[in-house]
Amino acid sequence: MNIEKTYHKVCNLDEIPLNTGVCALVEGRQVAIYRVGAGNSLYALDNYDPFSRANVLSRGIVGSKGGVPKVASPVYKQQFSLETGECLDDPATVLKVYPVRQLDGAVFVGA
Repeated sequence: MNIEKTYHKVCNLDEIPLNTGVCALVEGRQVAIYRVGAGNSLYALDNYDPFSRANVLSRGIVGSKGGVPKVASPVYKQQFSLETGECLDDPATVLKVYPVRQLDGAVFVGA
């Protein structure tokens, strides 16, 4: 599989500080990409916070809740699973999750 044909290069891995997120424009959508833990796990979600109606989730607080990696919105503090996009405070609300890969020090997101 040629990753560059199915994914979009968004940045280099070392451009995402550990346990934080960055935002990238992928096919016209704002995507929040997170680098978490010593193993450099990568996650990608919609950057749009449906509660505050703002594109701010890439600036949220990264952590875990019950062993689930999550991000808390910087506005009203709703928590979203980085794995599934589900709001941990309101399971009826789910963010789009994007496939994300790392290859040769670069980060790629699928649209």
